[in-house]
Formats: sequence, C-alpha cells, structure tokens
Amino acid sequence: MKLYEYMGKELFARYGIPVPRGKVVFSPAEALAAAREIGGPVVIKSQILMGKRGKGGGIRFAGTPEEAREAAAELLGMELHGYKVEALLVEERLSIDQELYVSLTIDGSAKAPVLIASAEGGMDIEEVPEERIIKEYIDLDIGLQPFVAREVARRLGLKEGPAKDLYRLLPAMYRLFREKDAELVEINPLVVSGERLVAADAKINIDDYALYRQKDLPYVDDRTPLERKAKEIGVSFVELSGDIAIMANGAGMSMGTLDTIAYYGGTPANFLDCGGGTGLEETAKALELLLETKPKVIFINIFGGITRCDDVAGALVKVKRSIDIPVPVVVRLVGTNEDIGRRILEEEGIKAYTFMDEAAAKAVELAKGA
Repeated sequence: MKLYEYMGKELFARYGIPVPRGKVVFSPAEALAAAREIGGPVVIKSQILMGKRGKGGGIRFAGTPEEAREAAAELLGMELHGYKVEALLVEERLSIDQELYVSLTIDGSAKAPVLIASAEGGMDIEEVPEERIIKEYIDLDIGLQPFVAREVARRLGLKEGPAKDLYRLLPAMYRLFREKDAELVEINPLVVSGERLVAADAKINIDDYALYRQKDLPYVDDRTPLERKAKEIGVSFVELSGDIAIMANGAGMSMGTLDTIAYYGGTPANFLDCGGGTGLEETAKALELLLETKPKVIFINIFGGITRCDDVAGALVKVKRSIDIPVPVVVRLVGTNEDIGRRILEEEGIKAYTFMDEAAAKAVELAKGA
C-alpha cells in the first residue's frame, strides 16, 4: 500500500524526521488559509500516488496566499498521470543548497534491508550512475548502527551541521521502516537548507500482508479504476503504460510474456493473469477489460492446463461478435484442447501461433505499425 506524501510526512514527523511546515487542503479556500498560516512563499503540491508531478504540472509556487488560492483552483480536479487531483499539500518553500537522495528498501537477492543514498537527489535514482550510488546492507540482528550513518555522511560529503542531522535521521528512518512493515521509505529530495536537513518529499510503501497489524495507518486504495474492475471480475491485473495489451494464464506465464514483449522492443499496457480454470464468461470480461486500456494490439498467450484453449478461443469469438475490436489480436495457443481452440479461431479468420517468441515478435511488429 502506497501512502500519499502528506501521510508520509506525518509519519516522518512522528519519528523525528524534519519536514517543512505544511498542511493538506481540499479546496482553494483552505489553500488560502493554509498559506496565510504558514506565511511567506509556499509550494502547492498535488497529492497523487505517482512521481514526476513537477514535470506533469502538478506542483506550483506561490508568493502570496491569493496566488496559492489561484494555484489550488487550477490544480484541484485536474488529471495528472491518470489520477484525478483531489488533495493538495501546501507547505513552506525551502531554501535549497543541495538535494540528496536516501531510501530504505528490501534487496530480494541479498534478502536484507538496504540503505541507498546519493548526492544527486531530485531525480530518479535509476538515472544516477551506479558509481555515484551508496549502498549499505543492514543486518536485521543488529540494525542500522551509528557507524553506518557516519560513513554515509562522509561519502555524501556533508558538512558538520547536516552530517549531525543525518546521524539522527537515518536511524529514525530505519525504526519507521521496521515498525511500520514498510517495503520502501524514500526521501527524494532530502534537502540541505543552510545547516539543517529537511525531507522535502516522502514516499512510503507498506507491505499489504502486514496491514492487519498497522491499525494506526490510514488505508489507501492505490488501484486504478481498471484494476478495481479486474478485482470484481476475479483476475489479477496491473495497469502499465505501454500499448500492447496482454492476457496470459498464470503469474509466471504473464511475467514471461511481459519480458518477451520487452525483449522484442515492445511496451506492455498491462499485466493480466486470467489464472487457471477461468471460465468463458470471465475470460470474455477480461478481454473487454483489455480493450479499455486502448491498446494498439492485444496479445493473448495461453499455455492450456486447467485453462482450456477452446474456452479462451470461444471467449475471444464471443467478444469479437458482440463488440467491435478495433485493433489486431495476436493469439498463441498451446495445451489442453488446442486443436479445438485453433479451429474455433480459424473459422473467425484468426491465426493462432504455437511459439511464444514468434507471436510476441508479431505483436510488437503490429504495434509499431508495420
């Protein structure tokens, strides 16, 4: 579960991590009042569960309370990265001398928490060269020791004042990370403002399987409308940003399909695992869901075991006959009743491939307009 920035900063404050003075608002009038209360220049930040808000026009600056009200009126209700802006964070505008990056997350390969830091904050950490990233793995038995914080401060090149702040900040982050069952605690940027450090942003993801014991945290439904609809249908679905809609059976098959599409230069529009034993009706609803992603191509990849190839073929034909499918459909069928499934599709003029790589390459080719 992802927390909104203002929720993350409320947690930071509880754990002694310095944050700017600010207030969450839901109307232009509240933004005006908040700016007056804070005093001086403020920043108005859209509260959505996505990054790169600044590039999308979701962050504004205001020198007066009246300007804050005007900015809030423009931001509230706007669509930003597919999300509707319903809340804003109005907070003091910081004097920034340097932007750093710090986070705590889980390294699945090392099976341990890892502290990640960089002197190049304010941008995606993936874009920072590996040699400029600091990584410190943490032993769960001994926790984040003071010498680790000192070493990170040294490698970041911090002066005495900000360095002392970091000595307190990193252990506080780690306590939050452990006590709140977090998968990620990220500050980007962690701002050097004069002689102090301030968390200018907050990104916190909580382990869904631990929510039952985090009763004091607000529940945030971070699913998109299509993901909510998929849950009602009973299929596993994650919305992505590509243009090739994908349906496969089994989580491993679905992930493999995404990887194969990417290998041939395509971009998946979604992850959809229709699972084993999904019936004709549910499969038809899943196909209709894929059309709502507005893809350039639909790629159906079925290795029939419990899921029967003839059921998938029948569902595709049912959808095709009931509604217009305005994009090409590439199908790969192998397994239970594949001969029947192929015959059903061929009668509708749809070719079924045998090999996944051949079908994936065709889907990418069609998406690119060949």
